[in-house]
Amino acid sequence: MTGTIEALDLNQLRLFERVAALGGFSAAARALGLPKSNVSRAVALLEAALGTRLFQRTTRSVVLTEAGAALLERCAPMLQGIDEAVEYVSSFAGEPRGHIKISAGIGFGVNVLSELLPVFLDRYPKIRLTLDLSTRLADMVTEGVDCAIRFGALPDSTLVSTQLGTMHRYLCASPAYLERRGTPVSIGDLDHHDTIEMLGADGRTLAWEFRKDDETRRIIPRPRVHLDEVLTIYRLIRNGAGIGVVSAYICGPDIAEGRLIRLFPDWSMPSLPVSLVYPSRRELAPAVRAFADFMKEAGTRGQAWRIDPLME
Repeated sequence: MTGTIEALDLNQLRLFERVAALGGFSAAARALGLPKSNVSRAVALLEAALGTRLFQRTTRSVVLTEAGAALLERCAPMLQGIDEAVEYVSSFAGEPRGHIKISAGIGFGVNVLSELLPVFLDRYPKIRLTLDLSTRLADMVTEGVDCAIRFGALPDSTLVSTQLGTMHRYLCASPAYLERRGTPVSIGDLDHHDTIEMLGADGRTLAWEFRKDDETRRIIPRPRVHLDEVLTIYRLIRNGAGIGVVSAYICGPDIAEGRLIRLFPDWSMPSLPVSLVYPSRRELAPAVRAFADFMKEAGTRGQAWRIDPLME
């Protein structure tokens, strides 16, 4: 039945995809550990089944024909989907396995995940990870992200979330900055200091809110420095560039050891929820579920996650 799906062999499609992806029969054969003749024969049988040539072959190159390019465009996602389906189902047998793509902020990745993931990988040796660290929020569906760690209130969306814990924040300055510029005595004094802050999604400076007992003070700083990455904010503050708000998981050890000074310690700033979000409500793959459970466990322990070292 030439040209029908019944005549096609999945292994032939896989070999065709490897030849196309690697640019030649020899390269595909080496990558797959097969004789070159086996690869050439498989592609020839596929061409016969489809009734068309898939490659233009010369002594120096192998180039996809128009039909070959069309087949590659359509079969590559299908083959990946088959691999993912097999990997997903096989992960139910025994320990979790497979690949997870995780999205998180740079600061959280550097300061938290870099410490937690070695423990996770040791516990689950058959799980592989791709860690996407960025200042922007990834589009989980189009970018193939399995789960993402996000802070603060989540916008209404189709995303499903699990709260992992709560993150405290502190207003900080370095001893060198305070020696040079003086220590603000009241919240109103911040108008006369160099401040560092991020812009919100609307392009405006984020407000600072302070609470003490039943009293709330809310100000909008006029930053000398605007930027979009929390780890750089922290380093600028620690190096004496100004005053700013830093997440406790980053600045807690510096405050405890005197490298940073927490300003207005009688006042607290609103804490932020830390959530793990998923792109849909479908059942999580065992590997993703294992990561979610591990992160919830880490958030409960507190010390391992270091959400707030000053509160331990």
